Amino acid sequence: MAERNQAENKKKLSLIAVPFGLGAGRPGTEEGPETMMQVGLLRQLRKTAYEIAGEHKVKCPQKPTAASAKDSSLKHLPEVKEMSRQVADIVAQEVSKGSIPLVLGGDHSVTIGVLAGLAKEIASVGVIYFDAHAGLNTEENTPTGKMGGMSLAVALGKAKLTLADITSGVSANAIKKQNVVLIGVRDVEPEERALILSEGITVFTMHEIDRMGIEKVIAKAVEIAGQGTDGIHVSFSADCLDPMEAPGVGMQVPGGLTYREAHFACELLAESNRIISIDVVEVNGMMDESRRTARLAIGLIASLLGKRII
Repeated sequence: MAERNQAENKKKLSLIAVPFGLGAGRPGTEEGPETMMQVGLLRQLRKTAYEIAGEHKVKCPQKPTAASAKDSSLKHLPEVKEMSRQVADIVAQEVSKGSIPLVLGGDHSVTIGVLAGLAKEIASVGVIYFDAHAGLNTEENTPTGKMGGMSLAVALGKAKLTLADITSGVSANAIKKQNVVLIGVRDVEPEERALILSEGITVFTMHEIDRMGIEKVIAKAVEIAGQGTDGIHVSFSADCLDPMEAPGVGMQVPGGLTYREAHFACELLAESNRIISIDVVEVNGMMDESRRTARLAIGLIASLLGKRII
């Protein structure tokens, strides 16, 4: 009887694999979802208070289409839009069922679809965005044309592509800048820096983390992302971690979060009881020595979902 009651009390989680890598700088992120599964994600999830209520795998385009070659400013825009529409539909569907989406990327362009799907079902969403990079490039100032560096610009309505282009019934600026927090940033383009300062977007760089400590940073992040919102989406890019801890990413930037800082941050976020969805991106299977990054990523997912030692 006790076991049955425990099962009935479990919260619902939907697992959504998005093996998409065309928004990244180099091949390998498309292998991220499968790599995380192979190193024991399901085993880690069983140690949490969640049960898997649904499993999905998005049929992602893996090669550029003819239409993609016609766009001179952005790389693989048609493919990113197609992937994002599929992700948005699945996320919205699972949220409507009362399930928390756990989205496994893929590169950081996957977050565009996640936020579009959340905005379709939830009136106000806060975002805590862990990344070494700001994700605020636009069509005009992107140095590479890669859409993995544009996720937040799209979500905030600062790019020509907006969430309204991904799914119907969502406004271009459905995600509010006052409820967005970036953590772990240490590689920012000049145009991104100007946008951050002009818009007043909250950023905790590694300097602030060193000075304040991760506990205070997370407390402030939850306060800002949660102010007046219906919940918080956590977008976690593996490159926010120090490359000594997580070598398997496409763009390594020295000086990131340590193993313990990352776990403590995730544990604190779980304790907030404000998380309504998660995406974990930029685990590059081709760069991941001994699958160290994938193993760390699934441990962090478990921490985000409230896994405790005791």
